[in-house]
Parts: sequence; structure tokens; C-alpha cells
Amino acid sequence: MRISSPAWTAALVALLVAAGAAQSKPTPPSIEQMAAFPRMSSFTVAPDGRHLAAIEARGEDRVILVWKTDALDKPPVAIGSSRMKLRGVQFIKNDLLAVTMWQPYDARLDRVTKTFVTKLFITDLAGKDWHEPMPQERAMSRVGEKLSALASPTVLDSLVNDPDHILVISDELGTAGDVFKVNVRTNRAERILRADSKIAGYVTDLEGNLRARTRADVDGTGAFIAAEIREPGSGNWVEHFRSYVKERDAVQIVGFAKDPNIAFVLSNVGLDKTVIYEYDIAARKQKEILFKHRFFDAGGIRISRNRGGGDVALGDILGIGYDGPRGGGSDVQWTSPKTLAIDKAIREALGLRREPVRVVDPATGASADMEYDLEAAYTITASTPDLNTIVFQVGGDSRPPEYYLLRGGKLTLLSKAFPEIDPASLGRTRLIYYKARDGLDIPAFLTTPSTDLCGPAPWPAVVHPHGGPWSRDAMGFDGSMWVPLMASRCFAVLRPQFRGSQGWGRRLWKAGDAEWGQKMQDDKDDGARWMVGQGIARAGRIAIFGFSYGGYAAMAASVRPDGPYKCAIAGAGVSDHKRIWAQFYTNPFFRERQAPTVDGLNPVDHADKLQIPIMVYHGDRDQTVPLEQSDWFVSKARGGKRPVVYHEIADYGHGPAWTRKTFGDQLRIIEDYLLRDCGDKGL
Repeated sequence: MRISSPAWTAALVALLVAAGAAQSKPTPPSIEQMAAFPRMSSFTVAPDGRHLAAIEARGEDRVILVWKTDALDKPPVAIGSSRMKLRGVQFIKNDLLAVTMWQPYDARLDRVTKTFVTKLFITDLAGKDWHEPMPQERAMSRVGEKLSALASPTVLDSLVNDPDHILVISDELGTAGDVFKVNVRTNRAERILRADSKIAGYVTDLEGNLRARTRADVDGTGAFIAAEIREPGSGNWVEHFRSYVKERDAVQIVGFAKDPNIAFVLSNVGLDKTVIYEYDIAARKQKEILFKHRFFDAGGIRISRNRGGGDVALGDILGIGYDGPRGGGSDVQWTSPKTLAIDKAIREALGLRREPVRVVDPATGASADMEYDLEAAYTITASTPDLNTIVFQVGGDSRPPEYYLLRGGKLTLLSKAFPEIDPASLGRTRLIYYKARDGLDIPAFLTTPSTDLCGPAPWPAVVHPHGGPWSRDAMGFDGSMWVPLMASRCFAVLRPQFRGSQGWGRRLWKAGDAEWGQKMQDDKDDGARWMVGQGIARAGRIAIFGFSYGGYAAMAASVRPDGPYKCAIAGAGVSDHKRIWAQFYTNPFFRERQAPTVDGLNPVDHADKLQIPIMVYHGDRDQTVPLEQSDWFVSKARGGKRPVVYHEIADYGHGPAWTRKTFGDQLRIIEDYLLRDCGDKGL
């Protein structure tokens, strides 16, 4: 049949365009895809670069795979576990792996406490010989047996230049913080330092010697954290810095130079943001500042421990991390010729491009444009000491992690963590700032849905506060799957860094003191109204959803009058902060450090007068926020005949889900409430 009419031609073109658009429309991920383990994760490389290991998901199970790096096309050795589930793996020697595993555990003393137990094991590359990193002492009582079962030693230093030993911190039988030198060949452990409950952490020098530690204590002025350095000759611990927690002062030794008399110190004393400077130990004198960022805290220093020659020498400063938009010190300013060359090569190979982003200092209101990796960034996750073999991860908010091997100048894609998830369905995330009602600049991460999938703005929206509250959100793929879930279901998501958030400077952090449910809550409400004013969110179609402290914030929002929300979701929320902090702060240090900052609205007191509908969920193995916190709130709300939905999730802790079904069930109840309930026919 011949068609020559212009009208028919136009209709056909329109039909073809529509068909092409339909074919290119993003596909939202299913609950099962989001709840699945990453296909591959925990990539690690041997110090000599000859072997690579990772964890592979096989449905509900996971196994360790070990390859030879020069034969990645050959089948790997598979190492499984029949009793506990794998959580992580890393090389500690060329031929030995440290493996972290976990399982549910019911501790029975005067009552049953449902929790999880994590254990560390060492195994060879064939998975034939397994043992704990140090022999367990014999328990002399039932309490001792429980402490032994819950004990989880951690590797302090793998001593990369020592083929036989590692340093381990043990909490065996209550001896928290004791340090042992463990011979991984004979499994013999020598205690090299006995500590007490006031010791918070250790730092080793380039030789693997214990050189610094932090001590938490109280004096006549108040609770403080002391930074102590060990004298090389006498072995005595000498205090060099004392910072008081009520001022949010931080002084921390983060490393040592090749010159053992030079330490690197992270400090914010007299400043809003932390900096890193050199410190002359003998003279007790600050030297030059190595790193200072106008808008973000310094995070840490990366120092070479390579003794094998090449173009990376022992003690070289490779780079300095800072807590930029990606948080956790994962933003790095590379400083050595080797790391700068690696950075250039990775960027060129993967097409990573920086874009301008506007950043604002909450302390001063000053702003500037900064070049930054907005769509995706890479993080080095494992390497040989000479940096000739590197494993790195690439990802972004809308780009699930991908893992690569850079070896001998050759780049190899190892795996995609979630290859079934369509990145185009996850929208786009950017850092924004908005003004709180009192003029304070509030940073926030805004995720907007795909217009191809969801149509143009405005959209229904969710304000999603983080936990802590002394914590923060960061750019990067959200492994909790909460943001991918909501964005792919066509909700705009705002993660406000409300006052009380840590990692954005001292002023914003301290501004949240004793403002629970008050100014801290105003910041979240102001974010919701900002979205409406910007044409992003639909007024009357905004929810609030949070977990832990975020769950508290959702409970607080549900009882505050005249809020901007249609409904709330509270996961593992603190409903009675008076009782929970009375339970946790049982010593003078913790009472002074945070207890005075926790005051304000107590949601349980008003639960029988809910202003909006709420869904509450909580895991029965949560030992961070006890299940009773949700029970109290729900019971009082139901007594007042208020609209509340409650889910108690079996074998769910304060985040970790024992099975993929449990993880999926949690995502499903969130999805169902937002789409079909939220008080009336969904958000």
C-alpha cells in the first residue's frame, strides 16, 4: 500500500517517534533487584599483586572468589561458608585472607537479647585452613562465655612489610582495646599493649609500631579527648593535646612521617573546619599546614608504606582526603607524581569530567563555584604498596558501583554491582543549599526523578533526614536502596543536612544542640517548603521518611501541628529520647559529651494526638534503638485512635537484614505505604 498523503506521513512519523520514546523509557528496578546482594563486591588485591579476591553473590548465599591477576580468564577458586554469612574479605598477606562473617545470635542471661554476632577469620587462598586471628581465652563463667561469643577482634595493621605478623585489637572477655601481635603462621598472639575502657583508638607509624592513641576522660573542666604519643625510647605514653568535647574541638593524630619525630595532626581548634598540619613531637610545635579547605573538613592523609622500590617511596604523601560532597574523606586531593598520573589515566579512560557546583559555607554564608565530579567518581579500594596494581570503584548516585583493575597500564572491568538496575530510572542528584527560617544556610542533596519516566516537575516528594544526628549524608550510590526506590517510583527526594549534622563545620554541628524536634525540625520543614517554592514538589503531596534519628524526626513531624507533610514513615525511630539516653549515658564522659545536646520535643508524649498518618517499622534484632521505642509510640497512638500502621520485622537489626527477603520486605512496605496508603490513596 502506498501512502503519499502529508497527513498520513506526519501521523506515521509521530507514531514512530512515540514508539521509539516508549522503547527508551527507563525501567524502574524491581524490589527483588534492589534487595539482591551486589553481584560482586569487596574486591581486594594481594600485596605482591599476584592474586585478586572478591565476594560473589549466589542468591541468598555468597562465596569468595580468588583469581590469579595474570589469568583472570581462568576459573577462580571458590571459597564458601556453611555456618555463617560472608560480609567482607581482604588480603592481609600474599597468601592469606581476613574474612568477616556474621549470623543472628540470641544472648540468654537474665533475658533473651536478640542481636547479630560478627566474627573475623583468617584463611588461605584455597579456603582449606580456617582459624580466628588469635586463640580465645577460656571463659570462666556464663557471662564470660557470652562476652567471648560476642567478641570480634579487628585488624589494626596488616604490617605489609612483615610476611608473618599482623596487629590485632581484641575485645576478648571484656579486655577492650588490648593490642596483640599475631603470628599468622603459628597462630600465636603476643599482647604488646594492655589498655582500658578509656582508650578509643590507635595509630601506627611507618614501621608498624604503636605510636599514638586517643584517651577519653573527664577533668575539672569537663569531658575531654587526649591525643597521646608513645616515646620511642621509654615506651611511655605522653599527652600532647587535650580537647574538650563540649566545644566540639577535635585534635587527632592521623599519621607519622618517615622522620619519626614528625606527626600529622587533624585539628579544628579555633576553627570551624578541620585542617591537617605537621607537628614536631620533640619541640611540641605546630609546623606548616598541609591541607586546609575553605568549605569542607580535612579528612585524613594517605602515606606510602612501600619498601619495594619503584617510583613510590616509603613515607611519600600520596594524597589528602577531605569531607566534600561525597563525605567520609573519600574526596581526595592527590599530591604525588604517581597518584596524579594514575588519576589522569583513570579519568581519561572512563571519561570522568568535573563540572562546576556552587558550595556555601554555613558558618559564614560565603559561596563559590567548585569543579567537582557530579555524575560519577572513582575511589581506590585496594592496591599493592607500589601502586602498580590498583582496584578501584566507580559510581554515582544514579550509577551503581562498577569495579575495575588497573595493572601494568591495562584497565579491566571486573564487575558491575547491580547490572540489572537501569541507571536512567534513578533520576539525578545534586548538592543544593536553602535558607532556614532564621537565615542559616542548610546544605542538602536533592534527587529529582527521570522526566522520561515520570514526566515534568512538580512531583510528589519525600524529605529524607539521616540518622545520628551527629552524622551526614553524602553523594554516591545509596546502598540502603531507599533513595533509588523513591526516585524510581517518581518521588523527588530531599536529604537535608539540618543543624546538628556533622561534617559541615562546627557552627552547623553545634546549632542543633538541644533543638531536637524544634529548630532541627524546622530545617526539614523549610526544605519541604523550599521544594514547593522551586516548583519541584507538589504542595500537599510531601512525606517525611527517616531511620534511627531520622525515624525520630518522622515521629516528631507526625505530632507537630501545621507541618508540610501528608504522612510520615519512621524506621527504628527514637520516640522517647529521655529514656534512651538515660540508658546509654552511664558514665561521666558520655553524659557530658552528648546528653546535654539531646533535648526538645519528645514524640511519645504526643503520640495520642497525631497530626498526620504514620507508618512505623522496627527490627526485632535492633540493639541500637530498642524495639520498645516504637512499641511505646504505636501503643499510645492507637490508644488515641490515631492513624498508625506498624510492622515489626523479624531478623532485622539496626539496618542489616539477615536475608534478601527481609531486605525486600522492608523496601516493599515503604513502597506500598507511599504509593497506596499515606493516609488516603498514596502520596
